[in-house]
Amino acid sequence: MRSVLAICGRLALCNRLSFLLTALVVLCATSSGDTALSNGNYTWLLALLCPFFVVLYAFPKLLCLGASKRGFYLGSLIFYALLALGVSLLNTAFHLWIDPLSPARNVYNLMDVCGWTKNPVAVAALQQAGFLLLAELFLHALLLLQTRWYGWLTDAALVAVVSVFTPIAPLRALLADFFRLVLCNPNALTHLCACLLLSAALALASLWALKRKTL
Repeated sequence: MRSVLAICGRLALCNRLSFLLTALVVLCATSSGDTALSNGNYTWLLALLCPFFVVLYAFPKLLCLGASKRGFYLGSLIFYALLALGVSLLNTAFHLWIDPLSPARNVYNLMDVCGWTKNPVAVAALQQAGFLLLAELFLHALLLLQTRWYGWLTDAALVAVVSVFTPIAPLRALLADFFRLVLCNPNALTHLCACLLLSAALALASLWALKRKTL
């Protein structure tokens, strides 16, 4: 377990650039007028950047240093869970204490847009963390699949889903229902169950891809 935690710490160090870029965007982003976007929204950028550094940079580096694939897998899962929770708490802090100080009349935070703030703040933060974990594991699994034929097939399938489902009304409605389930869903129970079940499936897909991945 100690080696897994060490790998988790190493993953955080490998993502220093992700943390720096996100901090710069959060601090430098500005809005004007009566309507503004919360700077807390940009904290989500960290959850989207980290999988790229974990798979494309940290993975080969750690294996060259003697880490096992099992250690990398468990360490990355712990890292993503902590990252999702940390980003969620940070954006929740923006929503509670920084957004009300904005001179803009209306400040839009993604927590409001997704309907999570209809629930108690602790539940809303968990919903946000659940979705961020899902997004991280989706990118992680997709990146692990690359360079192999099944990765290219997955890419083509995703492009086909967007291309085919978008112009056809019934399929577009089905796609919209999916995003309402995993993103804009104020029902905490169904939202968290959907995100966690899909996250578990993506974790298994990541394990399958990791076993077949070579440097």
